[in-house]
Parts: sequence; C-alpha cells; structure tokens
Amino acid sequence: MTKIVDVRCRLFEAPGGPYQVMYANPLRAWDGAPAAEGSFGFHEWMTVEVELATGEIGVGNAALSPRLAIQVVSRQLAPLVLGQSSADREALWQRMYRTIVPFGRRGVGIAALSAVDIALWDVEGKRLGVPVYDLLGGLKAARTQVYASQLYPTEDLEALAAEAKRYVDAGFGAMKQRFLYGPKDGRSGLSRNVELVRAVRETIGFDIDLAADAYMGWDREYALRMVRLLEPYDLRWLEEPLLPDDIAGYQAVRAASPIPIAAGEHESTLPAFYQLITSGAVDIVQPDVNRVGGLTAARKVSALAEAAGIPLMPHAGQVHNYHLVASQPACPMAEYFPVNPEPLVGNEMPHLLFEGEPKAVDGYIELSRAPGLGISIAPRSPVREVELGDRSEDLG
Repeated sequence: MTKIVDVRCRLFEAPGGPYQVMYANPLRAWDGAPAAEGSFGFHEWMTVEVELATGEIGVGNAALSPRLAIQVVSRQLAPLVLGQSSADREALWQRMYRTIVPFGRRGVGIAALSAVDIALWDVEGKRLGVPVYDLLGGLKAARTQVYASQLYPTEDLEALAAEAKRYVDAGFGAMKQRFLYGPKDGRSGLSRNVELVRAVRETIGFDIDLAADAYMGWDREYALRMVRLLEPYDLRWLEEPLLPDDIAGYQAVRAASPIPIAAGEHESTLPAFYQLITSGAVDIVQPDVNRVGGLTAARKVSALAEAAGIPLMPHAGQVHNYHLVASQPACPMAEYFPVNPEPLVGNEMPHLLFEGEPKAVDGYIELSRAPGLGISIAPRSPVREVELGDRSEDLG
C-alpha cells in the first residue's frame, strides 16, 4: 500500500475592484439589493494537494468560502486521510462525510470534502499512470461538447448580441446567458428579461441551443410568469429559478413550464439528488463536482440520473467536471467559461490558476492522456497566492 504522507492547502486570489457584471440572485429577489453580486463571486480559491510516499501529488480545489474550507481540511479531514491509501477512496469518503455530517453535509464542509476527494482521484490516476476518466470507465468519444457560459445581462443589447455572435463564430453549438430582473422589478422586469433573451436568440438563430440562468433570483409566481413569456424562444433549459430547498416550488414550475427546468449546483450528496430526481422537480440535474462531494459522489449521482433518464450537465467548467462528462452516459455536454484576462465573477479563474485546463476549440474540448486530471498549480497574473502565515486563517 502506498501511503498518503501529506495533505496541504493553499489559497489564491484575484485582486480587483467592484464587480463588473450584474445578474439575478437571491439577495436581489429578497429586497432588490443593488450590487449584491459580490456575495456570490469566487475571487478566492483553495487548492488541496495530496502527496503519496512515492512522490505523486494530486490536486483538488474549492471556491466556496475557501478560507473556512482550509480550516475544515486542515483540522477535520487531513487527519482522516494521512497514512491511508488513495486506492481506498470510497472508505475515505465515508470517513470524511460521517465526520462532517453534524456541521457540514452542505456548504463549506462538503466543499472541503470535495476538494480532498478530487485530489485523491487525481493522485490515484497519477500513481497508476492513467487519466481519471479511465478510472471512471473510459472516454465515450474523442471530444466532449461544451457550451459557452457567460452573456451577463446588460442594457446594451447590441453588445450582448455581439458577444453571442462571437461564440457562434468560435464554433459553439450551445450557450447560456444570465437574467438580471426579478420579483422586485415589477412588470417592466419581466419584459426586460425577455428582451435579453430575444437579443441573443435573434442573433444566433434557432440552430444553436440557448439556456438561461436565473441563479435562484425568482420566486414561484415570478417563475411561472416568466416561463410563459419565454416559450417562443425555445430555451434548452431554464436554470435555478428558485432557492434550492424549494422542492415544491420546483415541482409546480416544472409542471407548468414549456421549458425544461434545471437545478442542482447548490445541492450536495447522493440522497439530495435522489429527492430532486424522484420528486419530479427537475428535467436536468447540475451537480458541481467540487460541491457535491467530489468525483466519488458525482459518479453516483450520474448513475442515478442515467437510471431515471434525466440528463446531467455539471455546473461550472473545470477539468474534474470534464472527466465526469467525458466518461458518463448521462452527461451530454459540459459548461465552459470563456477565457478572460481577468475573472469577471470568478468561474473563469481556473484558466489562470491551473496549467492544463482544457481550452475549447469549435465548441469542444479534448482531454489529454496525461495521468490523473492532467493539471498542475501554475498561477498567472492577476491571480496570486496568499501567504497564509501573513494573513491568519486561524479561526480558533
């Protein structure tokens, strides 16, 4: 047995000023708060490195409350993993999960576990000399389709249309945009949301798939009104119209909606997705590998979705999500955040933090045969490492 000899965390950030984009979100839905987007950004990122006695190092990461996640990894999870074998990923997952259940089966606890789990898959692939997708069952095809995910709302509809055209010209066969307006914006907000979708749809035509994301920024009544207004634009799906715990609301919206309903990026673990799927709340599930419980949990959710005949399209880009999509029958395509010189919300930050993150060509990515996930930590400007000794992460 090759033992794990070290588990260490690092913190990275992309310094910057005020957020450059706006979008619908839960705070806007509650009180119409302006500039609420800062509460949902990812300009800090935690990495976890798991090292074996033979020298291989696996890399995982988490972006939800990374400073808190570092504490969970260092104090709760690392002692459970040290001295164990990376081949025993299921047993290690169970130990970690059962340790954090009282305080962290959702949110920062499961995000920390996910980061460690991803690193365990990466290091095991490196130990065996095979890509992670081989450990998951092998590639379904040489290339994996991805959809361009950006198109933040703006009053400049010509600029929004021009951005959409760039993605078409780059070869993307699918893309996703964001809404801005919600219940506090009244009837005019309904119309302005429709204008955002119309601007993109009229630009790209109906041969390109278009999805739209409300990011938990609506309530049931508002969502029911919006789906009727959006029907002519043939959306591939409407994403996260409601708060994640409103299962009854999702059931009602899905039952009335001519547009498929997608959700799941803020859910964690297999039982939560079992409820989401078996309750008939969604048409598409969207777990995020570094929130759901890592690859160990994500492949189980994928099998559940496959059995139910429901597509699984993970939230966010990143190579760990790509290995899942490339290998699992339930996954038709993956999300892809176009490369930006500076992170807008933070979802694009992995391109600036890791060497080896796949780049889309003609709307597809190709995964390499490199062992593990095929990435290494290699921050590029404006991303920089935060010295934990200089800025205390000790919450105790």
